[in-house]
Amino acid sequence: MKKFLLFLLPLLSLAQEKTAPDYIKTIIFRTGDDPYSQLPIVSLGGSFTLSFDDLRGGETDYYYTLTHCNYNWQPSDLLKSEYLRGMDDVRLTQYRHSYSTLQPYTHYNLTLPNDDTEFLLTGNYLLTITDSEQQPIFTRRFVLYSPTTTVQLSVKQSREVKYAETRQSVQMRISSKSLQFVSPNTAVKVTILQNYRWDNAIMNVPPQYILGNDLVYKYDRETSFEGGNEYFYFENRDLRSPTSGVYATRREGDKYLCQLFTQAPRAHLPYTYNPDIDGNFRIVSDHGRDNTIEGEYALVQFSLANNNLSPSDQVYVYGAFSDNALTEPYQLHLDEKQNVYVGNVYLKQGFYNYKFALKRNGKADYNAIGGNFYQTENTYTVLVYYRDTADRYDRVIGMGSLQSTQVTR
Repeated sequence: MKKFLLFLLPLLSLAQEKTAPDYIKTIIFRTGDDPYSQLPIVSLGGSFTLSFDDLRGGETDYYYTLTHCNYNWQPSDLLKSEYLRGMDDVRLTQYRHSYSTLQPYTHYNLTLPNDDTEFLLTGNYLLTITDSEQQPIFTRRFVLYSPTTTVQLSVKQSREVKYAETRQSVQMRISSKSLQFVSPNTAVKVTILQNYRWDNAIMNVPPQYILGNDLVYKYDRETSFEGGNEYFYFENRDLRSPTSGVYATRREGDKYLCQLFTQAPRAHLPYTYNPDIDGNFRIVSDHGRDNTIEGEYALVQFSLANNNLSPSDQVYVYGAFSDNALTEPYQLHLDEKQNVYVGNVYLKQGFYNYKFALKRNGKADYNAIGGNFYQTENTYTVLVYYRDTADRYDRVIGMGSLQSTQVTR
């Protein structure tokens, strides 16, 4: 069996990523043609948008900077003038104040490319929002690619007996009519993402077979992911009465509280199909015409029944709304009287997917509570990187995406 490195990429590593402070909420980073993805993967020349709310209100001076990175998210050796036309470190000038909401906030918007900044090269990029003193506030990743290759994907049930019911293997075939691959075993690198997440990405995968100018990847274990389970969901577009997934809603002082139905661990239960949007969220509200500035914020109370977890176990809620991070703002704590884990997260009105995760002895397990099933519908994205002997950076020469709606053997 060929040996190669598979990297599980930490959320905060390499290109100096920064988690947003508590007063920055509802970070939405996506392309216009994909309302659910929180990771813009855009053909070079295409546009995408970042938006966020500052709960302090007012008019804060925010700026953006851009860093070009290699396939492994180490900053590349390129000068800014080599990958940007114009400049970065530009102030965000598009912002609006909330209207008729209990929670005041200022909504900021940034579209790239724009009159100040144009991209010249494909690759991985890190977008950093800074304050007037050039201190980083938060970061987000995005990828620019050229459609030089065609990527055909399929998702298979694991061939290993012990993983057959719990894992999904991603197989692919990469071809190009305009590029002749030179030394593809070293020049071509592939990254596979599950539900747009980088924390469990499989990286640096070489081709298993080379057939002419086609690169074939029919690995099993080497390109397999835990299947996980479908996401729970709730919708609180109407704060006057409970809607989908909401047990009760009420106003308490200057805030709304949405109490969700208590969920139970599912790892020991059979798989049940439940339509979801693969961990993402949408901002929707019945209280105004413009969700971006008329959407209200509410304390959303998540709860999970205790299923004989150890007192030392830590329980978290996660999804795209938390950037899939298992950090203190998203931790649930045991209500011993009710024997339920409970936690509040301040969220803008909308439709949200979520799951529960576990930390045991400092090690995160995203699927210990929900279970793993090969039937689970996930979105898989493949990025193809290429660096020949004359290149000083990793080009992104293609991408492919597939939902695992039909997992075959």
